Amino acid sequence: MTNITPPPETLRPDKGGDDMQTLAKGGRTNALGFILRLLGGIPFLFVGFRFYGVDEMGRFAAAFVVIEIFALICALGEKRGLAQRLTEGAEDHEASPANLVFDGLLTSFIFSLAACALLIAFPVIIFPSGTNSEFDMWMIAAIPAFALTEILLAAQAYRYDIATTVRARAVVEPWTKSILVAGFFFVPALAAGGISLAFLASIYAALFTAAYSFLKTYGLPKGWRPRPRYLAKMTGRALPLIGADVIERGTRLLDVFLLGQFTSAGTVGIYWFAKEVVSLPQKLKSSFEPILSPVITKNLKIGNMAAIAAQVRQVGFWIIALQFGIALMLAIPGEAVMGLGGPAIVGGTGALAILLAAEVIASMAVVSEGVLVYIARKRNLLISVGVITLQASLTVGLILLAQHLGYDEGFQAAGAAAALFIALGVSSLVKAIVLKKLLKAPVSNWRWALVYAAAPAVIVGFIFTRFTPEWVEIVIGGPAILAVYLWVIWKRGFGEEDKVLFRKNVAPKESPERSEQQ
Repeated sequence: MTNITPPPETLRPDKGGDDMQTLAKGGRTNALGFILRLLGGIPFLFVGFRFYGVDEMGRFAAAFVVIEIFALICALGEKRGLAQRLTEGAEDHEASPANLVFDGLLTSFIFSLAACALLIAFPVIIFPSGTNSEFDMWMIAAIPAFALTEILLAAQAYRYDIATTVRARAVVEPWTKSILVAGFFFVPALAAGGISLAFLASIYAALFTAAYSFLKTYGLPKGWRPRPRYLAKMTGRALPLIGADVIERGTRLLDVFLLGQFTSAGTVGIYWFAKEVVSLPQKLKSSFEPILSPVITKNLKIGNMAAIAAQVRQVGFWIIALQFGIALMLAIPGEAVMGLGGPAIVGGTGALAILLAAEVIASMAVVSEGVLVYIARKRNLLISVGVITLQASLTVGLILLAQHLGYDEGFQAAGAAAALFIALGVSSLVKAIVLKKLLKAPVSNWRWALVYAAAPAVIVGFIFTRFTPEWVEIVIGGPAILAVYLWVIWKRGFGEEDKVLFRKNVAPKESPERSEQQ
């Protein structure tokens, strides 16, 4: 059996044990992974919308969001809670790390089976607009695989192994899905269910990838057996984390779900394409989540609140700076980007622009929540419940208003996007205020350099969209917009303590002057 990796306190990627260097290394690895994920997902979108159709992809999207929500519930908040359980278990010499992980896996699997049974009994929950084929019901089997993968990847992140997350989520899963959805289309017996079968295969491929790395790192458990009382206690303790995870992700899925309930499959398909394009800036925020949790729990253990506030400011700025640049690259040539899915998709350009803006404004909420789930679980949960309730009300209201005024599918999709934008803005503001009071230190990630960098990028984008064909907008214009933005933000916005994100083996000291400005 492979030897167990040392605990995080000794497993430092830099000689000085600097937390910012650790965060930067993990963020670099995961951000690169999500770029690979976007590239791997583009063929799936192109084949799905061009070969199968907008309505078919809309039905798949409606089912996918339900599966992901149920899977997050079944993961029991272990994406962040496992780090705390392993940190506490490190003091108990009888608690094997592998045993603790297996406790979570068993409980998650039991919950997953219950979720599958519920959806089989009431398929209208997952397929409000009907199914594409008899194979679609098999998508329900993705729930246990999705949930178990989340736990295994959280265990690897505790060992600062972010490469496994990149392999599973950014390489194996999207490329398996893209290759198979094209392959199944040319197999007559499977063509009708190609989208759902490709999705199911990709989820299990990611599970096997994560399991292989987990067994190499932790090995098999020793003397492990189910402990009903402990598992019940663990589940009860995880409820606030489950709520936080489900609501945080639910704000990105609720709009699709409600569109599926109140509009046509075609509207859902248009909106889903825009959501998938937005997945890159959206996922950038989670590039730091796996590595941020163990760093935060370590500082909480020693009561170093000032260090946590500094990490929130630093990581928050990294996220918003990168998200803003990518949002400009995708939003300015938005019609050309949406046109990749076909002429019927172009009507969702407005929704695309609003969704990109929503992800930028959400960055503060995401980083703040990464701390609040540990120091104010119930308060964070109450805020999240209020935010998602606000989003649900606005989404339904704006969709019905657009329908009442006779607006087309594109406007209905834009209404759902606007509701998300407002809800995420409120979430960022409230959670940042609460975190600032608890840490007794500033946590804002805003810097005016973001505006200075955006201005020339917008000018470059206007030139390309005004004077060049669409393929030039995407192939040359988009990268040019991003390049100009990054050059200015590097010169005007990034101090030495920020540039560690792009360097290796550098552990900078935070500038007191900049820390005060933030």
